[in-house]
Amino acid sequence: MSTAQTTIDVVEPTVGTGTEWVVDASGCKVESLRDLVLIQQICQQVVTDIGVKVVGEPQCHRFDGPGGVTTLYLLSESHLACHTYPEFGLATFNLYCCRERVAWDWQGMLSSALGAKVVHVRHLSRGVSQDALMPAGPTGLGLKGFSEQGQD
Repeated sequence: MSTAQTTIDVVEPTVGTGTEWVVDASGCKVESLRDLVLIQQICQQVVTDIGVKVVGEPQCHRFDGPGGVTTLYLLSESHLACHTYPEFGLATFNLYCCRERVAWDWQGMLSSALGAKVVHVRHLSRGVSQDALMPAGPTGLGLKGFSEQGQD
């Protein structure tokens, strides 16, 4: 019997535009995934711990019946979103920051707050690779496929 292996190419961007975390927490307590206040508390803890600034008021919604919640925090550094799926025991988070940030303890916090059995965290470096760069024009950095006016 053979074991399948997967190879993933990791390419660091030449010009970094930020860091993104894509998080799936599964095996969560159903009642926690329907609790808008709890989800807001988790999001606020992320904001506080990593030192980002919320712009305006967060948009949060609790769906009727057995539905979950969705939250969206506009950050001066980008955004934080959460969507919960009680029917699957799942909470998904997406945090994008335009600058590097220290890693947040997604595993520990979501296991504690939501009762998550498995927390899968993907950490992505966002940016432009060397292949997409072209010589800079009079306004600075150029990108292949875009003119000075930002059109193809």
